[in-house]
Amino acid sequence: MAGVSFPRKRLRRNFTAETIAKRSRAFEQFLSHLHSLPEVRRSAEFLEFFFLSDLRAAQRLTCTGMYCEALVAWTNAHRLQDKLGACRSGHFLLTLAGLAVCHQELDQLAEAVTYSEQALRLLEAQDSHPLLAPFLQAHIHLTWMLGKDKQQAEARLQSLQDSGLAGPQPPTLKELLIKQPLP
Repeated sequence: MAGVSFPRKRLRRNFTAETIAKRSRAFEQFLSHLHSLPEVRRSAEFLEFFFLSDLRAAQRLTCTGMYCEALVAWTNAHRLQDKLGACRSGHFLLTLAGLAVCHQELDQLAEAVTYSEQALRLLEAQDSHPLLAPFLQAHIHLTWMLGKDKQQAEARLQSLQDSGLAGPQPPTLKELLIKQPLP
């Protein structure tokens, strides 16, 4: 915190471009410092301030079928999590699920595939993750719709089913997204 100092308040000229720019830079430094502290970065208050309210709104809009509006909220949450370096969290996977589902429902299949591929890369070594089978299932369907190769995803889903880590009919990504409780 020693490197963060806000410009002093003044009786006058608080709204000059120079003062606002100085205070803005100081606030960015303050946020960077907070983000550098793992216990703060993972706190419910920090997450709530930056993106959990967007996730809740996006989930609510998705549940009601308002996919265009939900897509805006999912996209904003994705951007914020990316900037905050929260790309390895369960919230980020839920965000990718929301983006994939909304793009699919809006017939933007190439974009849906992009987000499902990103999620599958994050889930590369996590065979027991509850979102893996639904992401694989969605990815298989999307790639089939686009006429792309789906063999690798099919083999991985079959392997999960053979090992008992996924049932023969795992819930869809949309079903899991709607049922997933957010703090």
